[in-house]
Formats: sequence, structure tokens, C-alpha cells
Amino acid sequence: MSKSALITGLTGQDGAYLAKLLLDKGYRVHGMVARRSTDTRWRLRELGIEGDIVYLEGDLADACAVQRAVIKAKPDEFYNLGAQSFVGSSWDQPVTTAVVDGLGVTHGLEAIRQFSPETRFYQASTSEMFGLIQAELQDENTPFYPRSPYGVAKLYGHWITVNYRESFGLHASSGILFNHESPLRGIEFVTRKVTDAAVRIKLGKQKELRLGNIDAKRDWGFAGDYVEAMWLMLQQDKADDYVVATGITTTVRDMCRIAFEHLDLNYEDYLVIDPAFFRPAEVEVLLGNAGKAERVLGWKPKTSLDSLIQMMVDADLRRISKE
Repeated sequence: MSKSALITGLTGQDGAYLAKLLLDKGYRVHGMVARRSTDTRWRLRELGIEGDIVYLEGDLADACAVQRAVIKAKPDEFYNLGAQSFVGSSWDQPVTTAVVDGLGVTHGLEAIRQFSPETRFYQASTSEMFGLIQAELQDENTPFYPRSPYGVAKLYGHWITVNYRESFGLHASSGILFNHESPLRGIEFVTRKVTDAAVRIKLGKQKELRLGNIDAKRDWGFAGDYVEAMWLMLQQDKADDYVVATGITTTVRDMCRIAFEHLDLNYEDYLVIDPAFFRPAEVEVLLGNAGKAERVLGWKPKTSLDSLIQMMVDADLRRISKE
């Protein structure tokens, strides 16, 4: 009998890569998706798996919908990747962010506790929980200090996962993932905004790139590598929490340089600093220590930042050339 998995956030970047990974491993993959008027399945099509998923309609904000999904899917593994995932929007949508990113986690855990206690649960935590960093290198023991409504909501989701693990004995793990990108990243995220703009400028479709704090530093990896860590966490005998990161930090400025140089352009000729893109409270530096994931899970990142950004530029070049 093949294993069954339930993924929330199926149509996002991580959900799509994770679904592909699980399908390749022989899983029957169910995805809980909210009804939307816009096309949300383009990532699944790009990976060639749109027709291989069992779709279950529902929203993380609706406890009954999550329960129905768990009852129908009977999952061996439940990956909770659904979220309002854009940090910048969380100041404009703090309540929605709190409900989906915080309370939605409880809906998933409670559905498992009541209807499928043997299901293994993965919670998508985030390096944004570290926020105003309390240590130069962040690991599983670094204190949290979130600096956005997104980070605060995710911190609730993280701790409620720990609480259900300790209170009810659920196999519930959290991956504290640092920034991870890919050609499937949404255009609202800075890496994809940069690669898209670089291509449009190269093709004469755009004249400038407007950004905020380009000296912010992030630990960027490839989403395709990071979903392997998610799967590995749920294969362990004991549930636990793991930082997933590259251990290398890079400025937004350097990321722009890599993208534009791949197209033989100088980013400084096109970059405009726009105060509108500065956040009310900025996280200046994030740098993860994934030593525990390497030691316990045997996981290591495979893709360098240069390779990742070049991959994203090439994908955007193919897309935009067809417009």
C-alpha cells in the first residue's frame, strides 16, 4: 500500500515541489485548496503534476474544512504549508495572517488529534520568528523575537505544534526554514521581483527596478532542496524541530548583482531605492545553522545561491520571451 499525504498550501512554491517529491516516491497526494477566481495551479503545471493530485476544497481558516480533509485523505503524513506567506502584506492583513498562519495550525493539529492520531504532522515554521536576532548564527536554541505580524503568527503556529507534541504525543515536527527561492517563487517576493525585472530590462520591456532596503542580509537556499528536509523530518522515529538553512548570508544588493550579471547588465544602472518598500520594522540579518538537520536527518543544501539565481533568471527569460 502506498502512503497517503495531505498538503495544505499545495499550489504555492513549496507545496508544488513537495508534491512532486512525494509523487516520485509513490505517495498518493491530496491537496487542500481554497476556491479562488484566479489560476492557482500554474506551478503544478510547470512541474507536470497537475493531473496527479487529489484535490480537496477547503481553507485553513475553516476548522470543519480541515477536519473533512483529514477524514477524506486518511493521511500518513500531513504537511501544513498553507499560510499568508508574504511578510510585507502582514502589516496590511494582520488579522487574516493571525487566523491562517496561527489558528490554522491548531485546526490541523486538532483534526489529527481527534480523527487520525497516527498521522505525522509537519509545520512550516520560519526564520522570520528570529526577527531581531539574539545570536549571530541562529539555531534551534536561539530565542525568538519576531518583527512582523507574519513572524508573530508563525511563532504561535510553531509553539502550538510543540505543545500538541508534548501534550498529546503527536508526531509533530517543525521545520524552521530560512529563505528559500525557486523559479516557482511568487512575483511579490524580492528574489523573483529582481530576476523578473532583470529579464524585462534586458528585453526592453522595463526601465528600472525599485526596491527598499538592499543591504538586508538573508540566508537563501533552493526550495527544491528544502522540501527534502521536510520529508526527512517525518521519517524519523522521534518528532522534533529543525533549522533548515545554507549557513551563508548574502545582501539583497549582491543578489541583484548576480541576477543582472547573468544577463551582462550592471544592476546599478537600473536600481531605484524607493522608501515605499521599506518595512515598518526590518529584519536586518538572518543566518541559519543547520547542523542538527545535517547530523540527524543527513540533509545538506545542494544548490548554491549563484546557481539558484541563474536558474530563476533563465526561467523568467523563457516565460517573458513568450509574452
